[in-house]
Amino acid sequence: MALVTSDRILKPARDGGYAVGAFNTSNLEISQAIFEAASELRAPVIVATSESAIKYAGYVNLFNMIKHLADYYDVTAALHLDHGKDLEVVVKCLRNGWTSVMIDASKEPFEENIAITSEVVKIAHMAGVPVEAELGRLSGIEDAVKVADAEAYLTDPDQAAEFVQRTHCDFLAVAIGTSHGAYKFKGDPRIDHERLSAITEKVSIPLVLHGASSVPEDVLARASKFGAKLPGAKGVPEEAISEAVSRGISKINIDTDLRLAFTGAVRQFLSEKPEVFDPRKIIGEAREAIKDVVRRKIQLFGSEGKAG
Repeated sequence: MALVTSDRILKPARDGGYAVGAFNTSNLEISQAIFEAASELRAPVIVATSESAIKYAGYVNLFNMIKHLADYYDVTAALHLDHGKDLEVVVKCLRNGWTSVMIDASKEPFEENIAITSEVVKIAHMAGVPVEAELGRLSGIEDAVKVADAEAYLTDPDQAAEFVQRTHCDFLAVAIGTSHGAYKFKGDPRIDHERLSAITEKVSIPLVLHGASSVPEDVLARASKFGAKLPGAKGVPEEAISEAVSRGISKINIDTDLRLAFTGAVRQFLSEKPEVFDPRKIIGEAREAIKDVVRRKIQLFGSEGKAG
């Protein structure tokens, strides 16, 4: 199936009460794992590329690879720019076939975020491409953080409504206590689900959850057993993810869990088969590990069987 715009994937998700995974990629094997899992489960997916992934693999290579895989596996998929901060990169993605872009000006003051996002929305909508924006800062909610400090970076529901109305963005990434990477929490995970419900009541567009990797115990244990140094790594519990979906999250970004799966598989293979130097065999193990994670996420998010 040809690549589609992300609104064709996320609007049905919002209406249907499920979420779609946005899985980050930067090479062939990760991309194959995403599409194979989506094809087997008949699930729509968003394939996300960061600015650093684009720098690593190139616009043309990434677009042609993802487009071919979408056609080959007959998967409903969008190609998404994740955390676009450079307007030049956003424009190049639009010119090179991306069907979804994110502008992340969340570190800027509220009015500046609105101005930057509005400019990108105007440009992208002229190309027929929807825009994801972000309001609030992902930092995790720690036990030592005072309520006043937490309020400073979590998404305010009233501001969210104003932001969407003024920018006309198509999707909004919200900060409710998650953070990027494998070290999301020092204490017990705390996700502000009540805040999410309040945002959902005031905002009619699909909502996005970043920093949502769960750092599964089995994936972490495998990587650690074979030499990875990840003490204290902790992600978002799966029950918290399910709760977020039930309260209005329609798109969930996953990157860290894929990296951990890749690392664990490669470390184990090299440890157990030191005589092998064929990169296809080494990375092939990683592809299968990533595929397993993607399958589990699709089932957790409720998007299995939801392909159009």
